Amino acid sequence: MRRFATTTALLAATWSTLAMLTPMASSSAALNTATSTIPIDPVTTLQMQTTANCVLAENQCYFNTVANLIGPDGPLPLPGDFYGRQSTTLRSMDRDMYLDSDFNGQNTRMFKSITDNEFATVFFGPGPAVLNGNTRTVDWATGRPKTDADYIVCAHIQVVYSGVNLTSPDACAQTTY
Repeated sequence: MRRFATTTALLAATWSTLAMLTPMASSSAALNTATSTIPIDPVTTLQMQTTANCVLAENQCYFNTVANLIGPDGPLPLPGDFYGRQSTTLRSMDRDMYLDSDFNGQNTRMFKSITDNEFATVFFGPGPAVLNGNTRTVDWATGRPKTDADYIVCAHIQVVYSGVNLTSPDACAQTTY
């Protein structure tokens, strides 16, 4: 009986030591940014940027899109007669996942479907061309958070101002938890 107690105490001490020496698992986040550009003239470029960020500790993903005019010295302000029509799509390659999304952006409509969410946004004038929001990834079968699938954010924008009328290529950011 005494040998059993000694062995049990030794095992408990070993496990306690291992628990103290093993680093704690930190909450993980996966972040990816994609950028696409198209030249407007020899010095100005239209840039579309998307960001996908999934945070496991919160069981949700965040998205952000930004459209900019870029000159030789960096970002340029959007012209006063600027009109932009942006299309943003959130999706996953996992068809067992439902995307429950919210957004923050003026002049935006959200269209939900079984496989993806689409946002149609219209920008006017010199303000920022930004759309952001969050998505809770949900398993269709259980209704519980689904954190083992990918998350894809794609966006492009059509801009019209002072003799310019063009559409950017898609910028697609993809990540997982």
